[in-house]
Amino acid sequence: MPTYAYACTACDHRFDAVQSFSDDALTICPECGGSLRKQYGSIGITFNGAGFYRTDSRGNGGAAKKDQASSKTDSSASSTPAPAKTPASS
Repeated sequence: MPTYAYACTACDHRFDAVQSFSDDALTICPECGGSLRKQYGSIGITFNGAGFYRTDSRGNGGAAKKDQASSKTDSSASSTPAPAKTPASS
């Protein structure tokens, strides 16, 4: 079950409450009886490690672009002619 942070608008009392998604939001401060508001913070998710890119969750479009880019570098390297071989003397 998720934990929600609340703050009182009257006395600035802050606390966390573990509630189900279907539970109604708390509205009354347990300290002074004033009105509460939910506090929204950053989410607790991070992406660590190598290899998580924008194209990872897409179809083959990302892989096709990568193949095209690598073929361009391969074709530029192979466009240089190989040195001519001289016949071997016997």
